[in-house]
Amino acid sequence: MNGFIGRRSELGLLRDLLSTVQAGSRGGRPGRAILIRGRRRVGKSRLVEEFLERAGLPHVFFTAIGGSRDEDLAGFTAELAASTLPDAGRFSDFATPQSWDAALSLLATALPSDAPSIVVLDEMPYLVREDASFEGALQKSFDRTLSKLPVLLILIGSDIAMMEQLNTYGRPFYQRGTELVVPALTPHDVASMLDLAPADAFDAHLITGGLPLILEEWPHGAGLWDYLEQALTRPTSALLVSGERALAAEFPTEAQARTVLSAIGHGERTFTLIGRAAGGLHPGSVKRSLELLTGRRMVAAELPLSTKPSRETRYRIDDPYLRFWLSFIGPGIPAVERGRGDRVLDSIRTSWTSWRGRAIEPVIREALWRLADDWLPEGTGVVGGYWTRTNDPEIDLIGADRSPIAKKITFTGSIKWLENKPFDQRDLARLITHRSQLPGADHDTPLLAVARSGCTAEGITTLTPEDLLAAWN
Repeated sequence: MNGFIGRRSELGLLRDLLSTVQAGSRGGRPGRAILIRGRRRVGKSRLVEEFLERAGLPHVFFTAIGGSRDEDLAGFTAELAASTLPDAGRFSDFATPQSWDAALSLLATALPSDAPSIVVLDEMPYLVREDASFEGALQKSFDRTLSKLPVLLILIGSDIAMMEQLNTYGRPFYQRGTELVVPALTPHDVASMLDLAPADAFDAHLITGGLPLILEEWPHGAGLWDYLEQALTRPTSALLVSGERALAAEFPTEAQARTVLSAIGHGERTFTLIGRAAGGLHPGSVKRSLELLTGRRMVAAELPLSTKPSRETRYRIDDPYLRFWLSFIGPGIPAVERGRGDRVLDSIRTSWTSWRGRAIEPVIREALWRLADDWLPEGTGVVGGYWTRTNDPEIDLIGADRSPIAKKITFTGSIKWLENKPFDQRDLARLITHRSQLPGADHDTPLLAVARSGCTAEGITTLTPEDLLAAWN
């Protein structure tokens, strides 16, 4: 990878907050805080490191290790002494504070009062779990001291649910910080980073999930199968190890949730089939696991989009990388460790076309939503899909004014994501038939095709991978 790719909006928000700190405040409180959350290995810390490098200001960057409160207090004191804050070296002889209240008070004495500085607390959920008083100590320090100083306080966490809760009503730090969600790198970023054609960039995004650590080991300009052949020969490849580490961190004790997650990763989408694939778990256990998984944004629960209510909920892995890892890589790790990565590669080749056809759907729906003003009929507020219990019909793309029960259907569409097989007249005829079965649609409802290899049918709006990639430009 050459240079730092993407993250323009995220860097822009950090710059804006820093500018506010630098400009000061009439109320005498120039200090600002930001809570940054996102999946593990999505590049949150790397984003902040890039921001610090560009800002060039005195700062301290502390990363909690989650061992114990005493260990993290000692680590914080050591980082403070080694930081670029003025006269930070004087803290090297200080005894380790016995509480976070004392540690944050010590921090306040190290921050300059006449020049801006930056403080970063990474992996903050560890600190919250270790010490029930941490949030209160942070709120007290920010209200009484830090907000009165020209400092930008950056709080980072990978536990998405916990980071969301920190800024909710009733919690000590409520409304004291701006929130920033760091997503994975976009398909457009992947195309730029790897110098890939649009269709190939979408393939790379489905495999890597846009995780920078995996993309960094992808040879510049290499194709999908070249990369996989290389990665599957190394048990230490980021493609292999990132999934297991993410799951171990997210679910250190919830074995049932991991079992349910694996069932969804292997392609089961309905409540009943998920329960069966998870070893016949009791429905109550399946329900609790699904609530946990959706609460942590690991799984998405979706309903058919039409003008009639439906209870046909379907579940899918929300993270593109985990979707691929759970389907192929996780089950194949023992083979890779025995030097038989070729068997895993063969398994991926066998199932790739059908797996990709399903996995690309949420990515295309997001792209269409982003392109709504340019490509979609007026009034399109949401993009989803439609299905029945028997999958007759099953429609890839539905546009509507709202979800899950729409007042108006704005378009119906189909995805054909195959090499060298354009969307043709037969595909169009099938889509027209399905449109007639969709509640809320009629013969005037516009039709849309998204095709990897173009379109030969007439009378239908068509988008190609090149068009979709522009959604993130």
